[in-house]
Amino acid sequence: MKTILIKNGRVIDPGSNLDRIADILIVDGVVKEIKKNIVKKPSYEAIDARKKIVTPGFIDMHTHLREPGREDEETILTGTKAACKGGFTSVVCMANTDPPIDDVGIVRLIFRCAEEAGFAKVYPVGAVSKGLKGEELAEIGDLYRAGIVAVSDDGMPVTNSEIMRRALEYTNMFDIPVISHCEDRFLCERGVMNEGYTSTRLGLEGIPSVSEVIMVARNIILAEYTKGRIHIAHVSTAESVNLIRDAKKRKVKVTAETAPHYFTLTDELVESFDTNLRVNPPLRSKEDLSAIVEGLKDGTIDVIATDHAPHTKAEKEVEFDAAPTGMIGLETALGLILTQLIEKSHLTLPKAISKITSNPSSILKIKGGIIKLGEMADITIFDPEFEWECNPNEFESKSKNTPFKGWKMKGRVEYVIVSGRIVLKDGKIVV
Repeated sequence: MKTILIKNGRVIDPGSNLDRIADILIVDGVVKEIKKNIVKKPSYEAIDARKKIVTPGFIDMHTHLREPGREDEETILTGTKAACKGGFTSVVCMANTDPPIDDVGIVRLIFRCAEEAGFAKVYPVGAVSKGLKGEELAEIGDLYRAGIVAVSDDGMPVTNSEIMRRALEYTNMFDIPVISHCEDRFLCERGVMNEGYTSTRLGLEGIPSVSEVIMVARNIILAEYTKGRIHIAHVSTAESVNLIRDAKKRKVKVTAETAPHYFTLTDELVESFDTNLRVNPPLRSKEDLSAIVEGLKDGTIDVIATDHAPHTKAEKEVEFDAAPTGMIGLETALGLILTQLIEKSHLTLPKAISKITSNPSSILKIKGGIIKLGEMADITIFDPEFEWECNPNEFESKSKNTPFKGWKMKGRVEYVIVSGRIVLKDGKIVV
């Protein structure tokens, strides 16, 4: 393994309160030194990070890699290549594969495929319930011992309150969170977009914001009762932000994430009938978007996760209400964070970086999210001023379903180092 010397970068590591110009020396995959003016030796592979930002490798705690079952949409290989292109050294894959991750054999398969791919690290999430049916708890203890970092029926809400209660109690034994997809299916059974003025004008069935809010409230109450750890996935409404904020004040063990499209896009855009705008939960109102930004600013929302959801071109080239929900996000996340949050002065760069490094690492209790002496080097280097236009044909992801095609953004990932090995160099995947 080559010795790597990163020179003259602005090192921002919120996990260790580091923000200064420094060099980083990586020997045998491990961070050996962090200081100014480390002397370069001929045997070193040097990276000039002048005017670049050097951070811990990004962690996406909500992705859908589709393998096993839907390899036509994405595979662990293509998904982890896309992750590295976007600056992510670790991704957490959700359990709604086919078959779902409710069996130890599937967990082992995912680890094996990730190791064979050799790009970003993959951490599986186990199912809350067998078959994601919400009727009977999965074998959570066995899944935990096999390596899962959380449980979730993401894509399907756990409607049965008794099942959710037992999941919170059981996972408390292992100190892992329940990641909750908050949705009352009875309130949004036929809905395809946010319920409001635009849905009425377009004649599309609406999904009311209360369908999310009711489940957020229930799950917070259950977490408070059981002392379990609840993580609210893809927060999209102002009312949800308020509930989470109040729960944190009461010291409930609740954390939360949102996705870039919820601080970037609103339901008015659905007028275009672009099926890439069909997501679940749906794009909400301008007021909801403002509340999401405020929640990110004051720390109510701990994490920015992509909810990367690949679909084939054929699946999305249908009527809006017939299209599957989801958009890809691994390769646009940094650009949207820099362009929509940093440039608009909603967040400082260190605070934004904490939401994709140290915060998800802390919630999931996984290694990474910090640049620390003696630890394996997972590092991302990006140019915050590099301007680019979103072209999904240049993505590493197998699917191209993004509504951001043609958007001009700032911020290109230049280098990604995973476990001390360069996997992205000058913005290109190292095969």
